[in-house]
Amino acid sequence: MPRIDLKEQPICITGASSGIGAATARACARAGMPVMLGARRVDRLEKLANEIRSAGGRAEFRACDVTDPHSCLELVEECDRAFGSIYAVFANAGYGFVKPFHETTDEELRAIFETNFWGTTNIIRPALDHMLPAKRGHILICSSCLGRFSVPFSGHYCATKAAQLHMGTAMRHELHPLGIHVSTVHPIGTKTEFFEVSESIGGREDPVVKKVPSLFMQPPERVAMAVVRCLHRPKGEIWTSLTIRALAAGITLCPGAGDWALRRRLAMKGGGNSGDQHEASIDREAGR
Repeated sequence: MPRIDLKEQPICITGASSGIGAATARACARAGMPVMLGARRVDRLEKLANEIRSAGGRAEFRACDVTDPHSCLELVEECDRAFGSIYAVFANAGYGFVKPFHETTDEELRAIFETNFWGTTNIIRPALDHMLPAKRGHILICSSCLGRFSVPFSGHYCATKAAQLHMGTAMRHELHPLGIHVSTVHPIGTKTEFFEVSESIGGREDPVVKKVPSLFMQPPERVAMAVVRCLHRPKGEIWTSLTIRALAAGITLCPGAGDWALRRRLAMKGGGNSGDQHEASIDREAGR
């Protein structure tokens, strides 16, 4: 497939106030894309938009709560008004928290699906209203490497990431004949505020990810660059670590070995007993 020229192709990004969203906005702007920034923290959006403009890029912003379909519709419509169209959308907003399933309430489960899964659909639907008549466009969904396998104390988060992955895979085949690309993004541990904030409220360390080797942590800029490469040359899945992708394949082929490795790590970190461990939530705009 010929390389797609991204200049003057507008992109709308949710969760753009920090982490992967902010890094991707900068990278897309450098590639010549007008960027519409959406998140709840407007002060951060304004600062990022000014940074992009100072570097010669085009950027606008609007407050957006992805759990509100009308808020997402307004973000997409503002992108169309500001830049004349919308070529791509990056459904990036999401959050997680550290808690075993048996201590997680129905309200907490529903809330994380409202943001991570329904928040994705809320931004995609209005974007498709513009892409389908134009018979062109690119939808990107920020899933996770944990969309392919799950870890203890984050089953709720992993479930939302798997839902995003499977929805994105189905959409890829449904929309391909209509000229629209669909890609799922699978970051590994990313050096953003995600893990720090997710552990801060309950004062509890995640026994699985604590002290993860640097091999399994990446800066958000690496994910952002991979997203831009995919926008230039669309593909179905974006992975930034062949090691973790191979691990995901290995767990699928040998789930017993995966169980053994996780139990061994939990035993090493002393995470086998939840005791008085409490919830730790994260702002839905933070990076992965």
